[in-house]
Amino acid sequence: MQKLTIIKIGGNVIDNSESLHRFLEDFTSLDGPKILIHGGGKIATETSASLGIEAKMVDGRRITDIETLRVVTMVYAGLINKNIVAQLQAKGANAIGLTGADGNIIKAKKRPIQKVFPVGGDLEGVEIDYGFVGDLDENSVSVPSLSNLLQAGFVPVLCAITHDGETQLLNTNADTIASAVAVAMSAQYETHLVYCFEKKGVLKDVNDDATVVREIRSADFEPLKADGTVAGGMIPKLHNAFEAINKGVTSVYIGKADELAEIATGTFGTKLSP
Repeated sequence: MQKLTIIKIGGNVIDNSESLHRFLEDFTSLDGPKILIHGGGKIATETSASLGIEAKMVDGRRITDIETLRVVTMVYAGLINKNIVAQLQAKGANAIGLTGADGNIIKAKKRPIQKVFPVGGDLEGVEIDYGFVGDLDENSVSVPSLSNLLQAGFVPVLCAITHDGETQLLNTNADTIASAVAVAMSAQYETHLVYCFEKKGVLKDVNDDATVVREIRSADFEPLKADGTVAGGMIPKLHNAFEAINKGVTSVYIGKADELAEIATGTFGTKLSP
C-alpha cells in the first residue's frame, strides 16, 4: 500500500503566522500524498466577539447556533482555509481547500439533544442542544472523492465544516474529522495520522518538554493512565488515537507543530502503535 500522511493542526499553530509558515514549509516537504485538516476556534471566537455574538461553550465544545454557524463557516472555510491554501501554493504544493460539502467528501448527522451530568451539578442531568454540530459515523467520509484528488496530484486541505446532504452545513470537531478520514482512507493506503499541537508529545512531566514518551502501545495506555502520565485532556485524545489504530490506521503521532520535520527521522513527538 502507498503511504498517506494525514495531519491535523490546532489553533495554536494557525494563530501565529510565523509558526504557521514554518509548519507549512515542513508539511510541503513531506514525501508522498498528504491531507491537511484544520480548525481555528480562537479566530472564530474573536470574530464572533467583534460581531457582538457571544461564544457559548460546554465542556470545551462550542454551541453552534445559526449566527455562530455563519461565523465559523466564514472563518474556517473562508479566511483560514484559503490563507493556508494560498501559502501552500506559494511553497509548491498544489493545495485545494474544501469543506465536507465539496465533492460530498464528509457527510455528518446533526447531533441530537444530549443529557450531560455536570460534576457537582444536577444528578438528573441537564439537556444540552449543541445546535448545528455534526457527528460522524463509519460511512461519513467519501474515500473515492479524496482518492481521486490525491491521484490527480492535489493536496486536500479540509476545514471543520461538514454537511448533512440536505443543504444544512454543520460544525464538526477537527480532531474527529482527522480520525474519521484516517480510518476511512486506511482501506486504500498505509495511513499515518499526526496531531500537531503546542506540546512536544505525551510528557511524563507536563512542565518539562524533555520528558517526552517516545512510543506508547495499546497495552501501555491503561498503566500510563493509572500512574498519571496520561491525564486530563490527553486521555480522550489518546483514546481516540487507539480507536483509530484498532480500525486500521497504521500509526498515530502526537507532537509539536514546529518539529514536524523530525517525523522523517523517527524522533517526532510520541508515536502510538498497536
